[in-house]
Amino acid sequence: MYVEIKKQGKKKKYYLSHSYRIGSKVKKIQRYLGSDLNDNRLNKLKNHAEKLILEQLKKRDILEYELTRDEIEYFRKIESKIKVEHFNKKDWNRFTEEFTYNTNAIEGSTVTFSEVKDLIDKEIKPENFDEIETINVASAVEFIKSTKERLSLEFIKKIHQICFNHTKSFAGRFRSVEVVIKDKEGNIMHQGASYNKVKDLLNELVVWYNRYKEKYPPLLLASVVHNQFEKIHPFQDGNGRVGRLLLNYVLIKHKYPPVNIRLKDRIKYYETLRKYDLTGDIKFTIKFLLRQYHK
Repeated sequence: MYVEIKKQGKKKKYYLSHSYRIGSKVKKIQRYLGSDLNDNRLNKLKNHAEKLILEQLKKRDILEYELTRDEIEYFRKIESKIKVEHFNKKDWNRFTEEFTYNTNAIEGSTVTFSEVKDLIDKEIKPENFDEIETINVASAVEFIKSTKERLSLEFIKKIHQICFNHTKSFAGRFRSVEVVIKDKEGNIMHQGASYNKVKDLLNELVVWYNRYKEKYPPLLLASVVHNQFEKIHPFQDGNGRVGRLLLNYVLIKHKYPPVNIRLKDRIKYYETLRKYDLTGDIKFTIKFLLRQYHK
């Protein structure tokens, strides 16, 4: 960090500045300290401004800066705990059943695990929206497992379309309304991006992923894609399920096993999303996902 002095007439204005690089671009954070300051006052204001800038840096969106070599190595070391296994047909069937049950139950579906199995195996026919979405999500798992499509806005809309075909009138379409998520007491837990910014923000996410997909470790990539997607909240409804499918899409494409976030861990899962929303720190999510892998 460094002090900049700008002259304005007879006055000298002091700023504390910090520059950092994002890919090929250099960005700068700057805080005004005051004008015509003596050394003692300047040092006091500088120390305070330095703390504020450091706090601001901690809250930066991970999409806004490139990780250092040490930071990348830190995440690689965390991910080294993952046991990479290749699924056979039986493993995939079991994962599809468990993932479909849990990811829908997190969002309030009343379909039981045994009913999920019967619906997927076509032992029973779907009779309501929850049951239709059970079959749809299982189809979406098969899609992300086998597709060769690259991450894009159209790809994201296709996942939503598969999940909510015949249950939501806006399936496969980004929202044209604002979205606010509240708890049971009416407190705002999360506010999605303004609907007119959704496409631009998703494009930034896709560009980020393509820029770093060969450089950053897979669980970090998948966690950021998932969390940023949830932060943007691009659909009127169904963002949780699509986000968890995107998480696994990235893991599968990087030859990692898929991960199942369990219903019983829903509260901890939401806590990691909230921490990311407030601080931009992805480590909470990565450590949570490692625990899910272990289970």
